[in-house]
Amino acid sequence: MSRGRPDGSKKRLIASVCGAAIFLGFIYVYHGSIFGSQNGGSAALEYGSKSLKRLGATYLGAEDDADSKQDESSSSLVQGDGEDDIIPKSFPVCDDRHSELIPCLDRHLIYQMRLKLDLSLMEHYERHCPPAERRFNCLIPPPAGYKVPIKWPQSRDEVWKANIPHTHLAHEKSDQNWMVVKGEKIVFPGGGTHFHYGADKYIASIANMLNFSNDNLNNEGRLRTVLDVGCGVASFGAYLLSSDIIAMSVAPNDVHQNQIQFALERGIPAYLGVLGTKRLPYPSRSFELAHCSRCRIDWLQRDGILLLELDRLLRPGGYFAYSSPEAYAQDEEDRRIWREMSTLVARMCWRIAAKRFQTVIWQKPLTNECYMQREPGTRPPLCQTDDDPDAIWGVNMEACITPYSDHDNRAKGSGLAPWPARLTTPPPRLADFGYSNEMFEKDTELWQGRVENYWNLLGPKISSNTLRNVMDMKASMGSFGAAFRGKDIWVMNVVPRDGPNTLKLIYDRGLIGSIHDWCEAYSTYPRTYDLLHAWTVFSDIEKRDCSPVDLLIEMDRMLRPTGFIIIRDKQHVIDFVKKYLTALHWEAVATADSSSESDQDNNEVIFVIQKKLWLTTESFRNTE
Repeated sequence: MSRGRPDGSKKRLIASVCGAAIFLGFIYVYHGSIFGSQNGGSAALEYGSKSLKRLGATYLGAEDDADSKQDESSSSLVQGDGEDDIIPKSFPVCDDRHSELIPCLDRHLIYQMRLKLDLSLMEHYERHCPPAERRFNCLIPPPAGYKVPIKWPQSRDEVWKANIPHTHLAHEKSDQNWMVVKGEKIVFPGGGTHFHYGADKYIASIANMLNFSNDNLNNEGRLRTVLDVGCGVASFGAYLLSSDIIAMSVAPNDVHQNQIQFALERGIPAYLGVLGTKRLPYPSRSFELAHCSRCRIDWLQRDGILLLELDRLLRPGGYFAYSSPEAYAQDEEDRRIWREMSTLVARMCWRIAAKRFQTVIWQKPLTNECYMQREPGTRPPLCQTDDDPDAIWGVNMEACITPYSDHDNRAKGSGLAPWPARLTTPPPRLADFGYSNEMFEKDTELWQGRVENYWNLLGPKISSNTLRNVMDMKASMGSFGAAFRGKDIWVMNVVPRDGPNTLKLIYDRGLIGSIHDWCEAYSTYPRTYDLLHAWTVFSDIEKRDCSPVDLLIEMDRMLRPTGFIIIRDKQHVIDFVKKYLTALHWEAVATADSSSESDQDNNEVIFVIQKKLWLTTESFRNTE
């Protein structure tokens, strides 16, 4: 026995040495797989390791402090040229449970932080962003078997199941034709809870109820922007597109999870939002039609505050199409709700424009006349004169009616040209900013030229259907989005909250968008946009002392694999971003000097990037 102990120690020593050698070999192999394709220059596919999930350090686990964390200088846009600047070779990969992470709509964060929210008011579906110390600084991996999304217009009707591996809606709504699983694909027949036989027929029936010519809901270009509340998988919005109508399809990440993810994967405009306690991030008088088809919203709660939010968003003479049992059912509870809703909307000065079968369509008044004729003390009251109906970022809803401006009251409407002329016609609300028609027309022409230049830079990498979901991260008057007219592309025009609130001009042009703060994460699922356009966005957040690295990671989260980023900014910003290309698995496509465009901002540099399709080892095995 005494002689056996040294032998056992020797065996353990040998085993330890062998184990260490195997581990080092493992690290070497995976280091090569992660960075080998980078050394090759143009490979589109890379692999990472799922087992290395340390958040806040590099993937590969460095041996000293200098390698395991970023130097503070590397997170600033202004860096020295010395050799001491440390840029990470890679960012850690989030683990599987974060593959669909939406940082500011993360219910796990709400539970962990023990936020006291009123579930009955849907506060838990509103934005609650993590503090700096709880932010994820990891790259979100695609799910197992992920494929480059199916292209539009085919994507309207089918997507890869592997890209959104959630089929519960197909079973739960199997009798309503929302979606059907067929082999490797999920198919969307165009049905809904109240339109089993197809959204196209349902849309035509609404147009017929309103006596629009040829049963076309666009009403000869006068109806262009729609808000679809509780949109399901957004088939209503999908089928409106063929009528030159664009819908903002809105739903929360609730028990019917992944509705908005399906919508965006299909190439349909959509946004994660909820009618809870905060105003939706859209200006007043933005939509010609609001729609709710069995959206399961209690419109009578809190003195009708949710209906009054729709009222704020509707244009003069705008419609609310409501398909629900309350509109037609004869049981006692439905009849009670119908009576109370009818009374409420009458006090709001809405009138019934049409009612047939399961649907009622109310119309908002064209002027303030009805409001002025109400009895004193009638509820809901008019909003206070100092209330700004366009203040929308984190602003609480109010149970009051937003009266029209003097201009809209005199004009008996919004004074907008029909679509598509309204895209390039100076909107009346330009005057709110002191902008002239000439400024608007010059801006439109300027961005038309810039987008043509972008298209040339992207030319070698794209075909006619490569891009579908596009985001302009600083949209100004929306001229970047307007320049895509004629292409099968839609643009989410984002207006930063700390600049001029020009979003109402964008909606007046017949486009859509939202307000956002780029110091926070956007309300969308990962992998939902084909192209991000960042015009001086980094320079703007630099002034606010927000982290440019956080913004890079957020852009990577939103961008689809093989998608593109166009950064238009100062040279030092481009230099900063270039240092992170390897860590983010991005590659440079083109760099151009804006002076070639002959415009006033010739000190800006254009940098075009493509995101590689990289898979974790687990995803790759499942793909094989």
